[in-house]
Amino acid sequence: MTESRKITIEQDYPATAERVWELWTTAAGIESWWAPDGFEVKVDALDLRPGGVLSYTMTATGPDQVAFMEGAGLPLSTTSTKTFTVVEPNRRLAYNSLADFIPGVAPYDFLTEVEFTPNDEGDGVHVTMIVDAMHDEEWTQRLVGGRQNELANLGKVVG
Repeated sequence: MTESRKITIEQDYPATAERVWELWTTAAGIESWWAPDGFEVKVDALDLRPGGVLSYTMTATGPDQVAFMEGAGLPLSTTSTKTFTVVEPNRRLAYNSLADFIPGVAPYDFLTEVEFTPNDEGDGVHVTMIVDAMHDEEWTQRLVGGRQNELANLGKVVG
């Protein structure tokens, strides 16, 4: 992969860093918000430590999402694997994601870094997510749209 561009997505939540960390790092928490609209997630394995793995299965459940997946020649369920590179409780989390589900594209890893800091008002947490761009602009935009939707879903669980 030749592209090393980074994309930053930010969101504030009316919760403590500890609460948002818990939602980001436990099976029950992940399953409550991780999937974009029209999908659901089931955590298969979670070993929260550098070198540990998060494995989950994401399944299209909404009619529009099922139609999109079928039209794109993608399976309705995919198992994804993330390998943690940084685990600093309530402060920082980073993981490599294996993109091994894209037809015609050789599998590759891309990095996501997440920082949890008190917001400027001191009454919540500011989440900064920095993601590597994917292999092309279309897939990068899908990634960004999915992550923005996931962060909005996290807000629904938090607030």
